[in-house]
Amino acid sequence: MTQQPVSQAVIAPPAEAAIFLVVTVRPEREDVVRDLLADVAGLTRAVGFRSKDGELRCVVGLGAELWPRLYDVAPPAHLHPFEAVQDAVHTAVATPGDILFHLRARHMDLCFELAQQLIARLDGAVDVEDEVHGFRYFDERDLLGFVDGTENPEGTAAEAAVHIGDEDAAFAGGSYVVVQKYLHDLVAWNALPVEAQERAIGRHKLSDIEMPDDVKPSNSHVALNTIVDENGVERQIMRDNMPFGNVGSGEFGTYFIGYAASPDVVEQMLRNMFVGKPPGNHDRILDFSTAVTGCLFFVPPADFLEDGPSASET
Repeated sequence: MTQQPVSQAVIAPPAEAAIFLVVTVRPEREDVVRDLLADVAGLTRAVGFRSKDGELRCVVGLGAELWPRLYDVAPPAHLHPFEAVQDAVHTAVATPGDILFHLRARHMDLCFELAQQLIARLDGAVDVEDEVHGFRYFDERDLLGFVDGTENPEGTAAEAAVHIGDEDAAFAGGSYVVVQKYLHDLVAWNALPVEAQERAIGRHKLSDIEMPDDVKPSNSHVALNTIVDENGVERQIMRDNMPFGNVGSGEFGTYFIGYAASPDVVEQMLRNMFVGKPPGNHDRILDFSTAVTGCLFFVPPADFLEDGPSASET
């Protein structure tokens, strides 16, 4: 009898703290990685048990180049390496990444402890390509001063937006996730009048109310990230972005993380932003924000991680 897959905790309330770890796997260390993947849920429970109200969660994503090294089964239908998007002005870069660990909780100590446990288990087997510690900034705002994630779907709409269904039945309950690390030029951004910032985003800064379509600039962030299918239905994703920064080095940014049932909706957003719609009409926010990483991962169902491919084939 086929059991319903148990999805990883992709759909969750906004976190107070997060750590994003992207690692690459060294040659001939795949067995170490497989053993760790089977234990991620248990490690998360063990660390989370120490703070009952901490709401610790860990989502694991696997990259296209790692997949055939770990498993002898065909990969999910839409898993492929992240494809860079470039025009004459801006580039969404592609960077190395075999595994994503997305850790989130109400307290950073939980994320930090779990990150330590994961990397200790993988010592000598992986290289950390990127590590970002994110934090909640006031009322879910980014460092540009605008609320982030306003249009996230909820309930059944969220399930439909992020979880694979019968279209790829072998991996039903899984998701895809795209991550990018953006660095902001806050000096230039803060030199803009608030009205100019609002036109760049497509929302009012204080109220978080979206501008009407006849007022919102066509190169605003909101306009270019609204994807509508051939039937006029908006295609949604689940964002769990977090701000990060280092005051001493002057590094400030947003870690973009977008979950979806298919990566093509996020990829279309990126083409709109970086190439423009029409071409040349790129996202105004890119004049102040630079993408320095870019990866695509598949997020398997939880039972797949614990038991391997056989769990999803029975």
